[in-house]
Amino acid sequence: MAMQLVINYPKTYPDALQTTPKEFEKEATMSMAVKLFEMKRMSSGMAAELAGVDRVSFLLNLHNYGVPMIDLREEELLSDMENA
Repeated sequence: MAMQLVINYPKTYPDALQTTPKEFEKEATMSMAVKLFEMKRMSSGMAAELAGVDRVSFLLNLHNYGVPMIDLREEELLSDMENA
């Protein structure tokens, strides 16, 4: 069962960002999903589902929000490479 979140925003916001209300809402939803992913509160799959896109598209768009696709410390990355 899907739940719904309603966010009120001023009617002028889409115009101020030179976009349509639908595109503004899509970007807001994507931004929320990206932030939850960045905070490690959601997996990339969950965040992609929340944003309404497939996982690959979600991951490929993270750079638009300044969020790395993989956020590992150097030691973790080296350990992963050694164990591969």
